[in-house]
Amino acid sequence: MSTVSDNDALLFSGKRVAFVGKLGGVTRREAQQLVRQQGGVPIDKPGHDVDLVVIGADELPLGEQDELLDETTRRAAAEGKLEIISETQLWQRLGMVESEQNVRRLYTPAMLADLLKVSVSTIRRWHRRGLIVPAREVRRLPYFDFQEVATAQRLAQLLAAGASPAAIEKKLAELSRFVPEVERPLAQLSVIVEGRQILLRQGEGLIEPGGQLRIDFDALEREHDEGDTSADAEVTLSLADHFMEQHEPTTPDEILEYAACLEDDGQLEAAVDMYRVALTAGGPKPDVCFQLAELLYRLGDVPAARERYYMAIELDEDYVEARANLGCVLAETGQYDLAVSAFQGALEYHSDYPDVHYHLARTLDELGRGDEAEQHWRDFLELAPDSPWADEAVTRLQESSQI
Repeated sequence: MSTVSDNDALLFSGKRVAFVGKLGGVTRREAQQLVRQQGGVPIDKPGHDVDLVVIGADELPLGEQDELLDETTRRAAAEGKLEIISETQLWQRLGMVESEQNVRRLYTPAMLADLLKVSVSTIRRWHRRGLIVPAREVRRLPYFDFQEVATAQRLAQLLAAGASPAAIEKKLAELSRFVPEVERPLAQLSVIVEGRQILLRQGEGLIEPGGQLRIDFDALEREHDEGDTSADAEVTLSLADHFMEQHEPTTPDEILEYAACLEDDGQLEAAVDMYRVALTAGGPKPDVCFQLAELLYRLGDVPAARERYYMAIELDEDYVEARANLGCVLAETGQYDLAVSAFQGALEYHSDYPDVHYHLARTLDELGRGDEAEQHWRDFLELAPDSPWADEAVTRLQESSQI
């Protein structure tokens, strides 16, 4: 039998490896690159000269893949002429299961926002506040894994039930004081969400502070509705007001924090002014220009947003999310050729950025360049098969009979 030995200097030295079905952890391109790095030769599909066949994690279990493997391949495996393993077994042999860095399905901020039906600015707020933490970042672009999706879903549930963002953060901070060894209660504890309440499961029950760790957002909001003017209620009402009560922001970092508080409170125009003050005080910074562009776009000042995206890129040419958003703004204003250039520029720095393949495909279709668009639709589906936008890509490719 042709087998893979963990004792080989290179795991796949001289082996010809084929992947079939939908991979669950990485793209096919990334998987083939891993094979090359281990001395193997990636093959497009199983044949008589293949040594190893890997079944994608999103397919049926081993032994139930008649639709994926033809009779010749199955017979060769039965005769010991080739080996068939699952994707998970592949990661185990590569020693990647422990880190899981490359075998998780990841979501960009835009994908996560669309999945949860919240705004991208909300996702950015959660990220900025440390409520969700990316599994990895590529050129300033955060990617979130399944664990963070679950955390974000709980946050979205609280928002949908009417809990204010400030109230959520305040009560999570309270919860952290009762379990100081836990930095992120929503992600690390057995927490359930009921309406506007966060309940910590411990043993058989749900506990709250003072004997039972039960956090009641209804009571919190009633305090505000009844005109409670205590310092505690003001924190819940306005992070920006609370910040100003502490001291006047003077350093660039304090000004940025105050700007973020204004943004979180929905005072977008005031936040724009404060971000500009921060740029004046601390000098031009790409991330601040990007944040300012986001706010200007939300306020409907598209030309100003476009210029700030340009400025962010001028300050940091690797800022792929700024390039992507610039492309979206250009496409929205009918500047399709310039949008294509912006998207292509983003792919030069991060070729596996799924959002960009999606937006570039749509823009190329608008320009009547359908043949070019189809490759990007396919690349997008390969990179993000579970994206909320995947159905649109499938429909588009079916219409052109290319899928």
